[in-house]
Order: sequence, then structure tokens, then C-alpha cells
Amino acid sequence: MLNIASLAIGVIALILAVFAFIPLLGWANWVIVPFAVVGLALGAMSDKTSGRNLNIVVVIIGVIRLMLGGGII
Repeated sequence: MLNIASLAIGVIALILAVFAFIPLLGWANWVIVPFAVVGLALGAMSDKTSGRNLNIVVVIIGVIRLMLGGGII
């Protein structure tokens, strides 16, 4: 059950991360990354790894986008 919740959070965060690649919307990653970290925590408590892995990818994408935009120095 935790894996399904983690997958749901990961899919929502990934869709929002795609929209955050539009110029001037990079600030949205400040909301998306913590949201994906919550999904990552749920995925870490699950027996399966698919939700955890999806959220790891979303967190990496969000952090890289923040670094490219100057949000994290």
C-alpha cells in the first residue's frame, strides 16, 4: 500500500516537474522536491522499490533544474 502511495506522489511530482522546466516556472521545484522527498520516504518504508526509485529520479531532476536556474549554489 505504501508503494502505491509513493508511486502516486512520484507521478504527480514528475508531471509538475515537467511544467517546471518552462522558463520562469523553475521556482516550482522548491515545492516539488520536498513533495517528492515525502514520496521517497513512503517508498523507503515499502517492500517494493519502484515508488522509491521514481521519487529519487524526480528529486534528482528537481535539484539539477534548481542548480541550473541558480536556485541552489
